[in-house]
Amino acid sequence: MPWRPRPSERFYRVIVRTGLALIRLFRIRVIVTGRGHLPAPEPLDDAPRGSSRPVVPGRGAVVAITHFGYLDFAFAELLLWWHARAQMRFLVTQAAADHWFAGPAVSAAGHVAVGYDSGSHAYDNAVARLREGEYIAILPEAGVSRSFRVRECKTGAVRMAAEAGVPIIPVSVWGAHRLMTRRHGFSPARAWRAPVRIHVGDPVAVDPAQDPQQATEALRGVLQAGIDACIADFPLTSAPGAWWMPADLGGGAPTDEERQRLDDAEGPRRAGGRRR
Repeated sequence: MPWRPRPSERFYRVIVRTGLALIRLFRIRVIVTGRGHLPAPEPLDDAPRGSSRPVVPGRGAVVAITHFGYLDFAFAELLLWWHARAQMRFLVTQAAADHWFAGPAVSAAGHVAVGYDSGSHAYDNAVARLREGEYIAILPEAGVSRSFRVRECKTGAVRMAAEAGVPIIPVSVWGAHRLMTRRHGFSPARAWRAPVRIHVGDPVAVDPAQDPQQATEALRGVLQAGIDACIADFPLTSAPGAWWMPADLGGGAPTDEERQRLDDAEGPRRAGGRRR
């Protein structure tokens, strides 16, 4: 059991500044469209210099992020910080929260750990925070999509948004998987001046009476539409069979059918196991 410090705004700012420094170091080009769909920034007139967004009841949101690589979440996190100095609280695995090194960082950043056996406590905690005005970030695919197409999503995002009465902000990230994903570790050469494309879709309002599965499939479609928009004007031409492009676009990634077979062969993630 790792040491669990209290959530710290100062620590969160250290994380953000580290991410920004790495982007500057490798001269990564972050290209964003759809900024107007992000929640309006809260006034910071009376806040101390460098403070983050104040949490205002009724102004929370679920931020749903695509998951093709291990750094997608970081670029979405930096986007919200650039836009509104907003801190996002991620739902993370209990394995990460219990890790000797990552655990204290998870706690200090105020993230929400999802237990091995049941996520009910994390779900209730996330809904309460949404009602208080926080941004809760979710990777609804619940694992890296090795086909680089948005895979089947869990219903947690739409259920939480409906129960808390907040919108879902869909954030599609393309290109960050080239920096680090399954079976492709981080490469400084590949990261140098690499483009990362982000598209923010229209906020999704979830009707509590709507079937969660149908609402989730609609969200999946919005996230995939964002990925399609990112690919359409991505400033990097891929070679035929490039591993980081989807199969239906001539890339070397597995097809959705192959991805499903590979996922099924691995079986469910065990307690304490690695995230897919």
